[in-house]
Amino acid sequence: MSAFNAVRFRVKAGQDQNFLDAHKGIAGWPGLTHANIIKTGEQTYCIIAEWTDMEALAAARPGMIATLDKFRHTLEDLGGGLGVTDPVSGPVVMSLR
Repeated sequence: MSAFNAVRFRVKAGQDQNFLDAHKGIAGWPGLTHANIIKTGEQTYCIIAEWTDMEALAAARPGMIATLDKFRHTLEDLGGGLGVTDPVSGPVVMSLR
């Protein structure tokens, strides 16, 4: 069964395009079947990605961190002890459509 991850970000003023450009290379990650970045508000985004399975998602974490390191300077702290990202992930337990 496939797996998903979602990561919430708040981008510093004027850094939106740098943030978006930093994600252009992720399409080639093994096991990534689909990814979208959605704009959830002013300077806020969420990336939602589908993976073949949890193993592929876990194997991609070093690449995710390396990508984050390229644009970390464009992000604001989310507060509440989260730092600059709010990630969640897990396997699909029910497909609704």
